[in-house]
Amino acid sequence: MSAWVLPDQIADVLPSEARHIEDLRRALLDTARRYGYELVQPPLLEHLDSLLTGTGEALDLQTFKLVDQLSGRSLGLRADTTPQVARIDAHLLNRPGVTRLCYCGPVLHARVDRPHATREPLQLGAELYGHAGLEADLEVLELAQACLQAAGLPHQVVDLGDVRVVDAVLAGLALPAATVARLHAALAAKDVATLAELSRDLPAAVRDALRCLPTLYGDAAVLDEAARRLPASPLLDRALADLRWLAERLDGARVSFDLADLRGYAYYTGLRFSVFAAA
Repeated sequence: MSAWVLPDQIADVLPSEARHIEDLRRALLDTARRYGYELVQPPLLEHLDSLLTGTGEALDLQTFKLVDQLSGRSLGLRADTTPQVARIDAHLLNRPGVTRLCYCGPVLHARVDRPHATREPLQLGAELYGHAGLEADLEVLELAQACLQAAGLPHQVVDLGDVRVVDAVLAGLALPAATVARLHAALAAKDVATLAELSRDLPAAVRDALRCLPTLYGDAAVLDEAARRLPASPLLDRALADLRWLAERLDGARVSFDLADLRGYAYYTGLRFSVFAAA
């Protein structure tokens, strides 16, 4: 094998593509700046215990690990920048009130999560700290829409979900963390067979709700159906009301809902969204 061959799913970026990526990066960061977000640049390498605190198994499996030749401590090459920016906000800036931070830089993945993907994607993100209300969620959604507009993608579909829907279904059950993780993975994949197996010994109401969740996707009627078919609780009512509030305030995009979509890392605790746009 030639010494010039790069590792699998790693590639050089040649001039024309590099220029396009840089133009796009600049347009997106300028859009975030207009919304009041300040640019930060976390290091690519951190102590592993800091890098993975509170992030869950999925991010751990994606992280390249090595040993520091100076200290002997375990280091990690970041697979996701979000925990680093949270660390900057909490331990370096520690500002009173609202803080808006954005970032754009490479991350490294130990494995690809879909065909033809790279293990060295460029990750751009924006984080709003110091406000726990729905207004913060709405601002981040509007920023995502504005970034897609800046990238020349005006026709968008915003897909909303909320981790609290599943939390409400599983509330009161003393399930091992590994079982909860497997349930989340099966729900995200809409794997009804695995859900049936994992929920076999759970209470009937919980079992029926878990099997129902993969069918709860579509337009706003999904929220009414969820209220009818899932076990009633204050947590579920709050999650559905918040989803409805956000959907009513989003302009310039169609809105859909997927109440079983739990893709992403373990630090998501409430609203989650995806935005789809035709190229």
